[in-house]
Amino acid sequence: MSDLNVNGALTRRRGATLRAATVRAANGDSATGTASLVDGDVSLHDGQRTRESFLELAAAKSEKKKRRGEVGDRLSCHKAQESLLSSASGYRNYRGVINWCVVMLVLSNARLFLENILKYGILVDPIQVISLFLNDPYSWPAACLLIVSNVFILVALYTERQLSKGSLSEFAGFLVYCINLSVLLTFPAAVVLWVPSMTSVGGAIALGFYTILFLKLYSYEDVNRWCREQSTAKAKKLSRSLSCPSSQQFKGGEQKVCYPGNLTIKDMYYFVLAPTLCYELNFPRSPKIRIQFLLRRLFEMLFFIQLLVFLTQQWMVPIIQSSMKPLEDMDLSLMTERLLRLAVPNHLLWLMFFYWFFHSTMNFTAELLRFGDRQFYNDWWNSESVTYFWQNWNIPVHKWCLRHFYKPLLRKGFSKMFSQSAVFFLSAFFHEYLVSVPLRMFRLWAFTGMMAQLPLAWLVGRFLRGNYGNAAVWISIIIGQPFAVLMYVHDYYVMNYGDGVE
Repeated sequence: MSDLNVNGALTRRRGATLRAATVRAANGDSATGTASLVDGDVSLHDGQRTRESFLELAAAKSEKKKRRGEVGDRLSCHKAQESLLSSASGYRNYRGVINWCVVMLVLSNARLFLENILKYGILVDPIQVISLFLNDPYSWPAACLLIVSNVFILVALYTERQLSKGSLSEFAGFLVYCINLSVLLTFPAAVVLWVPSMTSVGGAIALGFYTILFLKLYSYEDVNRWCREQSTAKAKKLSRSLSCPSSQQFKGGEQKVCYPGNLTIKDMYYFVLAPTLCYELNFPRSPKIRIQFLLRRLFEMLFFIQLLVFLTQQWMVPIIQSSMKPLEDMDLSLMTERLLRLAVPNHLLWLMFFYWFFHSTMNFTAELLRFGDRQFYNDWWNSESVTYFWQNWNIPVHKWCLRHFYKPLLRKGFSKMFSQSAVFFLSAFFHEYLVSVPLRMFRLWAFTGMMAQLPLAWLVGRFLRGNYGNAAVWISIIIGQPFAVLMYVHDYYVMNYGDGVE
């Protein structure tokens, strides 16, 4: 019992000794930490003062440099740099110069307009325009020609139906098409030349429609023949851009037409009225007719046709009449002056006609028929070569030439140069056809002007690039082909009104 008490006392004494040692150690560590914190505060305070002094020193140096720079600016104000109009300067913002050109163009043409009014008075005569169409009120040969064109359309449709059934051989069908297309070109030309009541304006409209119909029926025959070749497996390796038989549907749920299901009157007349020269079994269609878009295009059509008539009567006719005598006398200086006077209004009328026909009229027709492909022209005004211009200013004709004339010649082994020359020759023929026949005179100005595009295209592509090429294209548009048209107008006036020329 006494032993247990002795052991307990010893244990309690050891515990007390350990607790005392722990307290002393803790007190010692606390004192050390306090000393460390005090030292840290002193060091932080010293660092802040050092940083502040450094910032003050940097600010003082910056102020000295600023004062030194101000003194330097007063002593020197130049640095090495290029002038803005130099190509090395990299400056490209000429918006103000373009605006200045537009203002000068408007002012100069306004002066010409006022000069024309003061010199000739008001020459606009709507009755004269109406009389061109009503020269013989009981005989409208141009309208009759448009009605007769249905015969050629129905002959082409009937021929295709017989070919699809096998009732007509391919060779016989080819002969029928050759006769149909040949008569389609020669018959209206004969009517225009031999019917006295046919006016030049009416003849030009009728021949223009028949030319378009000729290209359409040629494409119609080609595409249907390609479909027959595919359906009979005669040309499995042919790769042509046409819509061939398929059971797929459009996004709107419309069923695609399959050959020979396309050989209907509805399909035929849709193609005849559509603003394209290349036939397809399934044309891209717009979802609906936009009434506001349609009305805007209709307003543009009416406005620009009135403006074209106004400028022709008020501006073009007096200049043409005043230019006849210098051309007859072969006065070179006056001829050049009259040519420049004629080139500007002629080019302006050409631009207005381009917008009226290729944008307003063709978009109006496309919207009315829900025709989806509206690429009727491309950025021909940026053309840096003559070739690019002819490929982009009239997309429907370019597509037709590429699809039905140029590529078939290449597939038959002809060279690119020969094929391009053949395309220009075909275009030259139709230009001459549309100008000479309505005027009832043959001078070959249009044909020569078109064929001259071949060497001009080579020269511009060979020696001119960029802005220089674009300027050459614009000069050829303003002075080139319009000059041939002006020569026809001059010859027409001399031939019909030569006695009244002073």
